[in-house]
Amino acid sequence: MNLLRRVLLIGVISTFVDVGSVLALVELGWPVIPADVVAVSLATLISWILHSGLGQPDAPSRRWFESPGPYWRTAFVALAVDVGVLVLLVEIFSPDNWWQLGALKTVALAAAFFVRSTNYRQLMFQTVREEQSRPTMRPPPEGDYRLSVVIPAFREADRIETTVRRVRTELASVANSGGLEVIVVDDGSPDRTADAATEAGADNVVSYPDNRGKGAAVREGVLAARGRTIAFTDVDLAYAPAQIEQLLAAVEEGWDVVVGSREHTQTLTVVKAGRLREYGGRLVNVFTGVVLLGGYRDTQCGLKAFRRDVARLIFSHGQVDGFAFDVEVFHLVERYHLSLCEVPVEVENAERSTVSVLGDTLRLFIDLVRIRNWGRLGTYDATDQDLPDPADSASEAGDSGFE
Repeated sequence: MNLLRRVLLIGVISTFVDVGSVLALVELGWPVIPADVVAVSLATLISWILHSGLGQPDAPSRRWFESPGPYWRTAFVALAVDVGVLVLLVEIFSPDNWWQLGALKTVALAAAFFVRSTNYRQLMFQTVREEQSRPTMRPPPEGDYRLSVVIPAFREADRIETTVRRVRTELASVANSGGLEVIVVDDGSPDRTADAATEAGADNVVSYPDNRGKGAAVREGVLAARGRTIAFTDVDLAYAPAQIEQLLAAVEEGWDVVVGSREHTQTLTVVKAGRLREYGGRLVNVFTGVVLLGGYRDTQCGLKAFRRDVARLIFSHGQVDGFAFDVEVFHLVERYHLSLCEVPVEVENAERSTVSVLGDTLRLFIDLVRIRNWGRLGTYDATDQDLPDPADSASEAGDSGFE
């Protein structure tokens, strides 16, 4: 039985025990309050036991069941809400048969579920963000270059040369102090994007015949990269390449993943995006709550950097080919217990974009549901061999080992 079915089954069992127990006890002559207290307590205990025994070991939501104190405090509050709502409804409607009482109990269950879910989200936010908030000092990853920069491109024959040359110019100091690799991924362009990238001096041009999406392009480039730190940026260079140096420095200080954030308090927007794109971005951040626990300011910024071993872990397990791949990255950071740092960026929004705000937002929402389901189905499961070397906390470790 896959994980999604097990989760649904546990929910059905717990609900059946809760509703069935209160109806049975009331039928036996118990008062509503003690009957409901016993029913809710029994259902909560059964849910705990089943989830603890059948849950997915590395699922972020698993942390809820690994925190007995907060779990049972929340369970107590939910129990009080359930009992209070049920007693109030019984007082108002005076049910005289089992199905009427069952209907009132369903309303009480819904109120308790809302309280439990709200507390769950808050606990998970605190747990995940605290877990991510400290750099980890892992042994340095292997790599032939200090930095690899991945640039996904589609129909960019007219400006890919400018992009490649600007990346090389603004990151010349990196090239002179450890090496710089520029990788262009031609995402099935019908024009000369790949040839133009080669002529511009890209170190590696990855191309394939069919357009698959930005997520697929970044994944192919990351897995082909040979740098100890791997970053990706957009071909329109909405974020000046020189800014990659601050992400590189943060990775070398010990962070597993460093992401640019357009919502950071120190971010400077030189040229604002169109109003429709701005509202679309805000809507996307609301949607990410379907998948993510960490409450991030900005998941879609096109400037991110990773340790090489962490990048290969994340992108070798990635499934999303479209724009939701950024959200998938954050989900995998949470799932694999990785550290993450958000940094401010300077934004220069380009006039030309391949993003269709309405169409891509709809596809992104569909992909968010798929990410959630893949997580439950075990698609993202990683073995011990997949995970990066164990890390010591930054307070206990010395130099990160990058050169």
